[in-house]
Amino acid sequence: DVMAVLDRLGLGTILVDATDRITFISRTAQDLLQRDASDIIGRSLQTGLPWPKEFSALLHAQEELPDDCRGPASVVLDRKGAPSLSLDIEMRDDPRDPLRKILFLKDVTEVHELRRQLVGQTHFFRLIGKSPAMRAIYEQIQDVAMVDAPVLIQGETGTGKELVARALHEGSPRKNRPFVAVNCAGLTDSLLGSQLFGHKRGAFTGAIQDHEGFFEAADGGTLLLDEIGDMPLPIQTTLLRVLQEGEIIRLGESRPRSVNVRVLAATHQDLQALVQAGRFRSDLLYRIRVARLRLPALRERREDIPLLGMAFLEQGRAAIGKLGIHDIAPTAMQQLLRYPWPGNVRELKAAVEFALIHCRGTSIQPSDLPPEFEESGHPVLSHPSSVASRDERQAI
Repeated sequence: DVMAVLDRLGLGTILVDATDRITFISRTAQDLLQRDASDIIGRSLQTGLPWPKEFSALLHAQEELPDDCRGPASVVLDRKGAPSLSLDIEMRDDPRDPLRKILFLKDVTEVHELRRQLVGQTHFFRLIGKSPAMRAIYEQIQDVAMVDAPVLIQGETGTGKELVARALHEGSPRKNRPFVAVNCAGLTDSLLGSQLFGHKRGAFTGAIQDHEGFFEAADGGTLLLDEIGDMPLPIQTTLLRVLQEGEIIRLGESRPRSVNVRVLAATHQDLQALVQAGRFRSDLLYRIRVARLRLPALRERREDIPLLGMAFLEQGRAAIGKLGIHDIAPTAMQQLLRYPWPGNVRELKAAVEFALIHCRGTSIQPSDLPPEFEESGHPVLSHPSSVASRDERQAI
């Protein structure tokens, strides 16, 4: 029986006959609605379920529509002795009889709560910002973290690509397993191959003992390949095979070793342009960009600068031993807001640390900032602009 199969699969399902009578409710649906089958079966769809009459009327109206015109209907239910429940309910024709309908109930309470928290959120894992651009990144991380597929993280140098990779790891089922990051830039074929895949003693001059590579070290967890655009072509070929087969072979060995690793790749380069230049394999590009995240440059989210600046001040004053410094003066904040930030968030962090070292008062002044701020052609004004003042108040 189809309904018995749905019940065993743990799906929240309700079957309604041609007269709008409920003829079946799965165990999962009973648990979600806190109702026994005996209280529901035989009753009308309009009155037999614990949701508002208006919602029942909406479902009734959907009965007249074809399947491809129906969308999920959302409802929030108050439950006795339990938190409110957010449900998405989809109606489909019963394939055995189009006059009968099947309701599929999906619990989306956690998703709705996360999205509600994001509205006023300024921190997400170790990422900081509440601009629309960063909220979009937070939502993408939530969507992608639970999908065990390769992710390509793109963004200019200093935008926080490794922080995003760590957020993807910490938000995934692999969070209690290793997170390993390796920078692919500036390494020879043999050295990078040894680091990634390991080697056997005697595989090359200086290999005095067996060595476990990063893939084995990250087994069960996540491996970040940073600056993957700089990976030598021979290593790209080996990496593609590893991604396809889930096995590595240490240098000097012939025996494959199984590895269970989620691979994240990060780059500041245009990989498609590298493919056209013959410096990156197109098949590897397709393999690593199953999911993609593009991080905004700091100049694209200037409203986050006060938040970031104050966060770096709090971190830095304790580390540097300048606990007497409490804030950033409005004129200095305006300089931060006007600066072009070619080095992005990393440069902002360094600028605040520089200012902390040179500050002799309780508030960072324009004169405490690095000399490039004077050289950037953005003079300090005597009064902060309205956007600077507003963003400061929000940050504080």
